[in-house]
Amino acid sequence: MNLDTTGTGALFIVLIMAIVTLATRWGGVYVMGFVPISKRVKRFIQAMSGSVLVAIVTPMAVTGDVGAQLSLLATGIVMLSLKRPLLALACGIVVAALVRLF
Repeated sequence: MNLDTTGTGALFIVLIMAIVTLATRWGGVYVMGFVPISKRVKRFIQAMSGSVLVAIVTPMAVTGDVGAQLSLLATGIVMLSLKRPLLALACGIVVAALVRLF
C-alpha cells in the first residue's frame, strides 16, 4: 500500500493516528474502571507519569541544541526552587527564545 504523503494520504495517516490515540485513552479509562485503586496501584500510576516525563525530556537534553539544553536547565532550576510549574515552563520558553534569538 503506497500512500501519498502530500495530499489525502497524509490526512488519512493523521486520522488513523487520532483514532488510535482516542481508542487507547478511552480504552485505558474503561479498563481502569474494573481495577480497584489500592495504594500499590496509586503509587504505580504516580511513578508512571514521572517516567513518561523523563522519557520525553532525556533525548532532548542529550541531543538537543544549546537552546533546548539551557531551557531545560532553567526550567529545572525554577521548578526545584519555586515549585511553580507554570512559571518554570514560562522561564524555559523565554530562555530558549533568547538563546535562539542571539
